[in-house]
Amino acid sequence: MNAAAFRSETGTGGAGPATESAEIVVDVLIVGAGMSGIGSAWHLLHRLPDLSFLIVEAQEGFGGTWRTHRYPGIRSDSDLHTFGYSFKPWTGPPIATAAEIGAYLTEIIAETGIDRHIRFGHRVESADWSEERRQWTVQVRRLATGEVLTVRTGFLWMCQGYYRHNEGYMPDWPGTTDFGGRIVHAQTWPDDVDLDGKRVVVIGSGATAATLVPAIAGRCAHVTMLQRSPTYFRTGRNAIELAETLRQLDVDEAWIHEIVRRKILFEQDVFTRMTFAQPDKAKAELIGAIRAILGPDYDVDRHFTPSYRPWRQRIAFVPDADLFHAIRRGEASVVTDTIERFTPGGIRLGSGEEIAADVVVAATGFRLSVLGDIPFSRDGVPIDFSRTVTYRGMMFTGVPNLAWVFGYFRASWTLRVDLVADFVCRLLPHMAARGVTRVEPRLPAGGEGMALGPWTDPENFNPGYLLRDLDSLPKTGETTAWRHSQDYWLDRKEFPAIDLDDPAFLYG
Repeated sequence: MNAAAFRSETGTGGAGPATESAEIVVDVLIVGAGMSGIGSAWHLLHRLPDLSFLIVEAQEGFGGTWRTHRYPGIRSDSDLHTFGYSFKPWTGPPIATAAEIGAYLTEIIAETGIDRHIRFGHRVESADWSEERRQWTVQVRRLATGEVLTVRTGFLWMCQGYYRHNEGYMPDWPGTTDFGGRIVHAQTWPDDVDLDGKRVVVIGSGATAATLVPAIAGRCAHVTMLQRSPTYFRTGRNAIELAETLRQLDVDEAWIHEIVRRKILFEQDVFTRMTFAQPDKAKAELIGAIRAILGPDYDVDRHFTPSYRPWRQRIAFVPDADLFHAIRRGEASVVTDTIERFTPGGIRLGSGEEIAADVVVAATGFRLSVLGDIPFSRDGVPIDFSRTVTYRGMMFTGVPNLAWVFGYFRASWTLRVDLVADFVCRLLPHMAARGVTRVEPRLPAGGEGMALGPWTDPENFNPGYLLRDLDSLPKTGETTAWRHSQDYWLDRKEFPAIDLDDPAFLYG
């Protein structure tokens, strides 16, 4: 197959645009230079080197989450053997800091020259598909100057993530204006906040809170994790014994990466299936590990025993159990209650108790962003993604030549980056071989009457950030092809076998 046949007539080849003019034409436009964008670009470079592509990134550097999140202790809550890419061995500890992840990305960019294709500080303002031109016309603002550039592209690859990087979710608590201290959000961490010797309350119970609390415990006079309800956590060493053994045997790092990756994926799959088949056993395993650290006198039932089945919300890994050791040492504590209101000196709870605070940190989650909150249109008619149906969580009915990377809830995000990239890098040459320039998914014959559901079933997975804006996401259908699967093992088998001549694809 000749991938070059897909190229735009005025494309600039694999090296990307050499200069930036008021109008740029490329074969593929990638939006976002985080884990998804860098990984997708690697696949384009190595599998379709004749295609021209550009990456636009609103931030002034690459990394996405690992650049914008700067709160103390920021680290992954997925292991880097699976959160890292299949093509780049990870040699550090499985749970990595933002700096370590940034260094990993830096190596990939240096090795491949992907940076030649990236335009930092460029924000997408709108995207319109022209049926006549068979192109997306994308308006991009250069933030440093305010200038608006036009990018025309045959294929749009959305890799910008799923939440707003410039703001987190902040509940409307009563009395915040009365509070005499400072309120900050973990997602938009200010450089000038002083925690030393302060009484700090971190509101939240997810991965961010579990990371932040042990990172600042010992610096503060005291830190309290205030949660409305408990969350499940897993604990363990921040090391993989198998990887250590294989390194002692001087096994090649690429082999170690693949072997350990497969081991972790297998064990994760076994545990996930247990949470459905034997939820009580899975719950006892998780809670028992915490009880063993905090001891018999700690009220684990109240503070660390959720009321829901494991994996209905994300389970964060706590490396070396640092959160629980900080609690055991008395540097941190957990309060499980509702917030009645803020007071001049702290927070009054539903129970009537008041927690004194100098600084309050909201670790209260994300604001969902559907395809970057970008206004999309087709021949000038606005596209409402909530009225589309997804094809395998990456394409959408009525939306031509567009793929979105939306990762897994119960596994590493990056696993899906590789799968979607493999699909796109098969699709584009296939279109060229067929002599077509447009593709979009279409429901099967009679599918107009298909029963539709939300992007994810709330009974299956229901974190707050998803439920708050679930109605804005695309719909799903009755069969696997028309759903966003959460089963990596199923996708790993089915994605490479997708028949590109299936009637699910409408070409033109």
